[in-house]
Formats: sequence, C-alpha cells, structure tokens
Amino acid sequence: MPGRIWELCLLLLLGLVLGSQEALPPPCESQIYCHGELLHQVQMAKLYQDDKQFVDMPLASAPEQVLQRFKELANAHNHSIPQQQLQGFLKEHFQATGQELQPWTPEDWKDSPRFLQKISDLKLRAWAGQLHQLWKKLGKKVKPEVLRHPERFSLIYSQHPFIVPGGRFLEFYYWDSYWVMEGLLLSEMPETVKGMLQNFLDLVQVYGHVPNGARVYYLQRSQPPLLTLMMDRYVTHTNDVAFLRDNIGTLALELDFWTENRNISVSLGEKSYVLNRYYVPYGGPRPESYSKDAELADTLPEGDRETLWAELKAGAESGWDFSSRWLVGGPKPNLLSSIRTSKFVPVDLNAFLCQAEKLMSKFYTSLGNDSQATKYRNLWEQRLAALKAILWDEEKGAWFDYDLENGKKNQEFYPSNLAPLWAGCFSDPGVVDKALKYLEDSKILTYQYGIPTSLQKTGQQWDFPNAWAPLQDLVIRGLAKSPSPRTQEVAFQLAQNWIRTNFDVYSQKSAMYEKYDISNGGQPGGGGEYEVQEGFGWTNGVVLMLLDLYGDRLSSGTQTAFLEPHCLAAALLLGLLLSFLPQ
Repeated sequence: MPGRIWELCLLLLLGLVLGSQEALPPPCESQIYCHGELLHQVQMAKLYQDDKQFVDMPLASAPEQVLQRFKELANAHNHSIPQQQLQGFLKEHFQATGQELQPWTPEDWKDSPRFLQKISDLKLRAWAGQLHQLWKKLGKKVKPEVLRHPERFSLIYSQHPFIVPGGRFLEFYYWDSYWVMEGLLLSEMPETVKGMLQNFLDLVQVYGHVPNGARVYYLQRSQPPLLTLMMDRYVTHTNDVAFLRDNIGTLALELDFWTENRNISVSLGEKSYVLNRYYVPYGGPRPESYSKDAELADTLPEGDRETLWAELKAGAESGWDFSSRWLVGGPKPNLLSSIRTSKFVPVDLNAFLCQAEKLMSKFYTSLGNDSQATKYRNLWEQRLAALKAILWDEEKGAWFDYDLENGKKNQEFYPSNLAPLWAGCFSDPGVVDKALKYLEDSKILTYQYGIPTSLQKTGQQWDFPNAWAPLQDLVIRGLAKSPSPRTQEVAFQLAQNWIRTNFDVYSQKSAMYEKYDISNGGQPGGGGEYEVQEGFGWTNGVVLMLLDLYGDRLSSGTQTAFLEPHCLAAALLLGLLLSFLPQ
C-alpha cells in the first residue's frame, strides 16, 4: 500500500510540473491590466488601433468596483458583450491615456550648452540646438494621485521626473534611457540624470530588477542591463561619489537578478562556461500587444501557446522586439510564431554584463572595498574567457550569438555582433581591426545611410531595412577604440552617414524618429507592431553624442559616403592631408 501511495504522489507531482509548463503565471496580478476576461474582451474587440492604449488608461474608480460592474455586464450578455456596450463601459469606468502624467520642463535645462560650440557646421549646430530644446518637450512628471491610488493605474509611480522616448511611449524605458542620459549630460543636465537614475534604483529596491518600462504589465521582464553604465557616466560627469557609495549595493542587486534568473551553462569540450540569456517564464499574451499575441497563438497547437508567449516576452526583454535574430534556426524562420529568444546566448547582453562587472570592480576599488572589487574582477575575467570561448569567431573576426539547441553560432550579421568592442570587453587590441574586416566582408560599409539591423527582410522592425540609433553607436564607438587611423576613419564616416540621414529627415519633416529606413535614402522606419514613432529620446541622444565626438569634422552636406575598401585609403589620405592644413 505505501508503494501505491508513493506512485500516486509521484503522479500528482508530475501532473503539477506538467500543468505548470502549460499555465505560466501572468505578467502581473492585475485582473484588468495583465490578465483576465475584461482584458481579453476589450483587446479582442479591437476598439483601439493600438492595444497599448487600453492598458495605459487609468481607472475612474477602484478596481474591485470596475471588475464587479464588468462581471455583471458580461453575465447579462452571456460573456459576449456587444461593442457598443463595451465602449460605454470603458467610457464610464476608465479615463483617457496620459491623465496620470503632466508635462515637465527640467529645472536644469539652460540655453546654449558648451558642446554646441564644438560643432563647426552651422546648420548642424543649429539642429543640435533644436534637439537640445526637445528635452523640454519630452519631460514628464507623475501626478501625486498615482502614489495615493496605485491600484487605479498601470503606470508605476516614480518620485522624480524623467525624459520619455516620445510618441506612444508615455512612460520611461530601461535601455532607451542610457542614450537619453548621454544626451542630457552633454546638455549639462546632471540633476535630471540623477533623478532618472534614482527612479531606476528605487525600482530595483522594490522589485529586485529594472522592469522593461514603468508599467505594471512590464514587471516580469527587464531590458538590456545598462544601469551600472548609467551610474558610471553620471559619476564621471559630476564626481558625485557619495551617490555611488549610497547606491552601490542596489547596483549589485540588479546584477544579481541577471546572474540568478537569466544564467545558462554552456559546455565546450571538458569545460563549462556560465553566460546569460533573455528569459521570461510568464504566460498569456503581452497586455500591450494582446490581440496580436492571441491571434499569433491561434496559428499554433494549444500546447505550444504558452511557450510562444514566453518567448515573445523574452524578445521584448532583449529590446529587439522583434527580429529574425530570434527566429533563425526555428521551423519557419520567417514567421514570428517560430520565435525562440531564450534558446540563444546573445552577444550584446553578455557584453553589457561584462562591462558592468568591470565597472563594479572599478567602483568598489574607488570606495576602498577590495574584497568586492576582487569578486567583480574575477566575474569579469570569467565572462571575458566565456565570450572568447563560446561567442568569438577568429576566422570571421566577430562575436556571434550561440544557439543552445543547435549547439552552434548564428553567423548572420547584426550590429550587436560587435557589442564587445563598444563595451570594452576584449583583451586583444587587434580584434578592433579584425572587426573592420568583418564589416567589409559582410558588405556593411556599402550602406550609405546607416548600418542595417540585419540583412534579413522579414517585416519585423529589428530587421532590414531599418537602422536604429543605439546600434549605430555600438559599431561607431566600438571601431573608434582602435589605434589604427584607418579604422578610426571608418568610424567617422559611419557617423557622418548617420548624421546626414537624421539631419535630412529632420529637414524634411521637422521630427526625429525611433528608427530609419536606409534602403532608398534615409526615411522614417517601418514594420513591426505599430507605426513609427516621433520624439525620439535615444535617437536625439546618439546624434548629440556623435556631434560632440566629431563636431569639428561632420558636415550637413548631401554627399553620403560609400565605404568600399578602395575608398577607405582615399578617405584616410584626405583626412591626413586635412589635418596638416592650418586651422
């Protein structure tokens, strides 16, 4: 008899395990903003052009009352509420999006920051001045009622005001904010940066990590981990060591989240290496893209749907939502339903963590904590060795995402393949020039309006023909680390191409965009789940950084550079000749 009981217990446990695989927990507890019948009925009725609009709408009364009224309405219509009644219900119980935020002009904004004087081209200087003005347009502050009644909002309360990306993105986002902060520091706005940093640190204190963005439906996924780098840029600019000392433990807590929840062991021969991946084991459609995720899942067998939704969330965590990068190696690599984000060890994620570990070692050394400094130096060295062993390809001269299921590197081109250059996560200085050869061999230098996100045309927004500002930065500042004048000249020419694309589009449309189509002259980008957005935080930040870096050489003129190998020598020679001319 005891044996029979054990069998039943084992079967019960097995059932629980299998059941947990089928029904993953929702992205948050809210039965309005994260899961449940109300969310399902509203989003599947497609009352709004963008699913995000509904989940950003504040409640007009307590959530219990709203759910009770909805239950009554659903019962009255046998759980199939006519569209008109549903619209009436929303009008009565919800407020318009954006009600919980108020415009905010940063108190440390001032006219004419010093870096503008470094820009020789007068048209580019005037443009940079206009981008500097945009910080006032993108400033937001959370109203106090969000603190008093957090249950009525999907927005997470932030004590300090912040800069948003723009367009449909009314809240702040994690990795976007790094490039925003770089721009703000050039605009001499360190207090704004400190407030944004404090908001992120507060989130880590409450949730143990930085969520994707400041909404409850983003809580269970993060984004590329750049918090430690943000702190480094702020402290380097201000020398505010007291702020670093007060918050170093919180920075360590954030890195612990990645090492404990997103780690994966990869074996090569006799050795095992620990690296990291994007991984979000939470179920249901993403609330902000609910109908799209639900309809995509309808194309799959029911048993595969939770896995799909978890992989879509992991793709969103990567910041690359979505890309052929996460589809390759799947059964149908052109279809989003084949997404397998968590099955890759990504180059950029591990480069960002490598950089963070090195910075933490530096921070602890400066604060006199030798044991913690040694701990992070060892972690950095271990990751450096893992990147070289698992992701680096000596023959091609670049790093590549590692496909865990297929046991091989994904050798497609993405700008992220050079992220370790940008992050300073390499030990051999010669890799920078090998990376230049990789770009030449991949024909990337023939694109004259910007570096493409991939060479695959899938209709996803993180694929060809789109180019994104942060990815230009990864390559340009990565190559600029080379001691070789030739490689440095390529970095400059790539910067020149990107500046001209952004400037030309701004000249035509008086707007900055989140992404650009580089296939037929520079145009606002397309593809993906929503229309291209104006604003735009990180695009502005990268432009200001490049104007600061190369302001004495950049031109607003119309000729964009093709960087064929035979042209590089001519470009380099011209650059050298110009350097000898009297200034």
